[in-house]
Order: sequence, then C-alpha cells, then structure tokens
Amino acid sequence: MAEDGEAGVSVADDGVGLSSDALAHVFDRFYRVDDVRVRDQGGSGLGLAICREILTAHGGRVWAESEAGAGARFCLAVPVLEQAPVG
Repeated sequence: MAEDGEAGVSVADDGVGLSSDALAHVFDRFYRVDDVRVRDQGGSGLGLAICREILTAHGGRVWAESEAGAGARFCLAVPVLEQAPVG
C-alpha cells in the first residue's frame, strides 16, 4: 500500500486473535501472549518490540489490529522519500 506519503505492508491471519488486553501490550519488550509457552518452544518476547524500534528510528510506525477469535493483522508504514532529480 502507498498513501499519504507512506508505503506499507500488512500481514493477516485467521487464527485465534488477540484479546484487547494482549493487543495493548503486544509491542512491549519481553511480552508474550501465552504465559504457558516456555523458552524451549521459542520466542523471547522481543521481536515485535525490535520491529517497533526500527520503524520508529526510520520515521515509520507499526500497529496491530485484532479481536479474540477473529485473527490478527499487523501493519507497518514508512515515509516515502522523494527522489532527487538525476543530472
């Protein structure tokens, strides 16, 4: 997608989704939605926090949309830079 001076990408699934409480914290460092999940099964809860920091550093943004039982959608947008004229 490209609009309002931004280019972006979104990824969606039709899984179990996220509760509103989980959605509020999903970009927090070390946050994991499933407390039962142990480190042996993967994930430290840093991936989305790192993603947010990288996008913020480049003037972009990232957000998630979801409802429990209705899947989730993760979106990112970065500013589109104007190209300098060649010549």
